[in-house]
Amino acid sequence: MKVLLDECLPRKLKNAFTSHVCQTVPKAGLAGQKNGRLLALAEQSGYQLFVSIDKGLPYQQNLAGRNIAILIIRCKSNRLADLLPHVPECLSIMTLVQPGQVVRTAG
Repeated sequence: MKVLLDECLPRKLKNAFTSHVCQTVPKAGLAGQKNGRLLALAEQSGYQLFVSIDKGLPYQQNLAGRNIAILIIRCKSNRLADLLPHVPECLSIMTLVQPGQVVRTAG
């Protein structure tokens, strides 16, 4: 799966998703884009999943008709140490998530 990590996530988190093609927003050349435009550009670039901790993202964007799935990690901060315990659940979700779907970790 081709995965894009939001700017608010530490870049080292991509190392936890070694079985997937994972890139950060800055490395993909999409830094500074607003969420709607960012999702559209990510789709155009072939990304299948967008990972973020932005709980408001599904409510701020019209996600109807999107081909990219969104995974919201529920955790107390964006520190790598707080995110890593959620990786097994994220990997499990990645096997089931469908295009256009918004999924949240249990947190």
